[in-house]
Amino acid sequence: MESLPSQWQQAKQQIQRVWFGRGAQKAKRLVIGQNLNDGIAAKAIIMMMLSFIAYLYLQPLLYMVTTMIKPLADLLDPTIKWIPRSLDWSNLQKAWYGLQYPEAFRNTLFIALCCSIFQVAVCAITGYALARLQFFGRNFAFFLIILTFLVPPQIIIIPLYTIYGQLGWLNTPLVFLIPALFGQGLRSALFIIIFRQFFSTLPKALEEAAKMDGASGLYLFARIMLPLARPAALVVFLFSFIWYWNMYYEPSMFLSTNFTPLSIRLSSLETVLLGPNLTGLVTAQNPITEGTKMAGAFMIIAPPLLVYMVTQRWFVESIDRTGLIE
Repeated sequence: MESLPSQWQQAKQQIQRVWFGRGAQKAKRLVIGQNLNDGIAAKAIIMMMLSFIAYLYLQPLLYMVTTMIKPLADLLDPTIKWIPRSLDWSNLQKAWYGLQYPEAFRNTLFIALCCSIFQVAVCAITGYALARLQFFGRNFAFFLIILTFLVPPQIIIIPLYTIYGQLGWLNTPLVFLIPALFGQGLRSALFIIIFRQFFSTLPKALEEAAKMDGASGLYLFARIMLPLARPAALVVFLFSFIWYWNMYYEPSMFLSTNFTPLSIRLSSLETVLLGPNLTGLVTAQNPITEGTKMAGAFMIIAPPLLVYMVTQRWFVESIDRTGLIE
């Protein structure tokens, strides 16, 4: 018969094995997780991947900000890449005057804001008609809309330039306002598809109940369907505003003088700073004007960034509700 101390030792060892076994299981569950994707290791890997992707996206912006505040001595020093020895805010002042920022900002804001409002109104009506109304040639009309989305703008730029020249619209905002007003603006086909997709998901009982109460087609669209389409309208407005704000190819063809937006002013900023005689003698990454060009680029992208930061929550919710991510 075993003695009492030996039995106590065996019981103690058994308790320790059970205790450490449970502790090992808890530690394993904590590190790996129950489903291999909710543990510390999986979360650490996901955070590392997200941090790397965020760095790839933010690196151009960080380079822009650090370059625009560098003095000329730091720009000429190859050992200084990110953190300058001193801060120089004169590049922002040079970019302000070189871009003629107040005037160019008004021109860009006028085009982006007016065209975006026109796009929302016209594309909403067109998308509603394609989604809810029955008329002859509806599918063919939708096919033509998709076709305009697939055709690159470079193919039709010469006919458009000729037509706008004959109408006297060149170097005026009419080259963007009139097409947007008639559903032929920048990427209007995509916005029509977004509205069509959204209106197709709404129940038909809303229209039937409104028609039973004597509502006309215009009243039904303006007072019932359009308020329900606020998520789609917000998505279309933000997309349209950003694309009109950042567009370069179309303004470079139609707005070469007089009514020029910020994108055109930025392309000619180096000529304004150095003069036409010295511009051809420098490289693309000229350290003399690199900080000023980065400052000008930052001043151009700052307003859309502020707009997105303010409307980010509603924008994400609207993207989810419109079904665009599907």
